[in-house]
Amino acid sequence: MSDLLIYALGFLSQVLFFARNIAQWFLSEKEGTVISPVVYWQISLAASILMLTYGILRNDFAIVLGQFIVYCIYIRNLQLKKAWHKMHLATRILAIVIPLFYVGWLLFGNTYNFNSILKNKDVSAMLMIWGSAGQIIFTFRFVYQWIYSEKRNDSFLPLGFWIISTVGSLMIFTYAIYRLDPVLFAAHSLGLFIYIRNILLHYGKNSLFSKMENIPVLKDILRKVSEKMK
Repeated sequence: MSDLLIYALGFLSQVLFFARNIAQWFLSEKEGTVISPVVYWQISLAASILMLTYGILRNDFAIVLGQFIVYCIYIRNLQLKKAWHKMHLATRILAIVIPLFYVGWLLFGNTYNFNSILKNKDVSAMLMIWGSAGQIIFTFRFVYQWIYSEKRNDSFLPLGFWIISTVGSLMIFTYAIYRLDPVLFAAHSLGLFIYIRNILLHYGKNSLFSKMENIPVLKDILRKVSEKMK
């Protein structure tokens, strides 16, 4: 597969990841507090499959590791939101079967497999360690979020989630510079704003939409968009 198509696949996954962040941020700004909407987790599943594909085709261990860690947590959050069984049966089956197929691909594939990922000559051992550490920290936010949510029997995005997101994102951002990876570079440049904004909302900063809601037309638009996203 050509590099252009591989990068296109990576950027498509990041468009979806960014869309989920925008949806979560928009709804949180509307409510004036951080919320965990169903659409966030639904988009996450689709984006994760695309990003996992990109990571395999790029022979990038850090990306593949990160996506495998968080995938089941996305599904669990949909269960906690009572939304998993409301999804179409075919969608749920694909969500379970596709990652298993990818494991088989990595075990038995010829060009792309676990060996090609771990022995990528374009990634030094130190760079792989740094990138993997960044991915582990970045994806640990979902482990933290999952444990936090299980204790409350509902899906939440707590303050620690956004702090861990910021630290991990900064590490992956530097990894992307050395890896010359435009997909990771663009993704974490844009994502940092969302993470920091959610931290500010946690500390009670006013919603960016608070003044807009004083304008009847804008208030009505914000309400309608919010209802469509939930």
